[in-house]
Amino acid sequence: MIASQIALVYATYLVGAASPGPSNMAIMGTAMRDGRLPALALSAGVITGSFFWAILAATGLSAVLIAYAEALLVIKIVGGVYLLYLAFHTGKSALKPGPDFAITDPRRPRLGYRRLYRRGAGMHIGDPKAILSWMAVMSLGLGQGASGGVLPAIIGGCAFLGVIVFGGYAILFSTTPMIALYARLRRRIEAAFSALFALAGLKLLASQN
Repeated sequence: MIASQIALVYATYLVGAASPGPSNMAIMGTAMRDGRLPALALSAGVITGSFFWAILAATGLSAVLIAYAEALLVIKIVGGVYLLYLAFHTGKSALKPGPDFAITDPRRPRLGYRRLYRRGAGMHIGDPKAILSWMAVMSLGLGQGASGGVLPAIIGGCAFLGVIVFGGYAILFSTTPMIALYARLRRRIEAAFSALFALAGLKLLASQN
């Protein structure tokens, strides 16, 4: 039961982290315009922002669940509704034409790595959807009676997945073939994300424990 619960948490986080959003779009755009290293600097900031929200959500939700067991139901409702919102938003995006990621003039001025890192961290910390996403992840993994090793497994595993996802975007989208592939398959990819969001959201809303 615990293994399947953690697996669902990882799958939910992976879908949420990999799905189109402000942070991913910024990483993709930077990779295609400025190259791999600037995109990796930006993604490092995004990962830092995500870890910030992970710690905040974990400590806050843990304290709430210890004091008020009934709050778990409210958290599950909020997380489930948010996942369904993401399903709707991503499905709607799949129906639209793809964004233009035209590579700009390589001679144009570029931001320094430190500034890109700060921009990525600030962008993710300032995104209210980030904390809602982590609330959904934590509410899936932290039920009543959860063992003490569940929380470190959630944070550590999701942090590892975040490095793979955000860093992977920076690396993959700095290559010309990946740009062309995403442009061709974007709508199918986003449709799959929408279905996975809907499945996780409905499962969370149907859960009573």
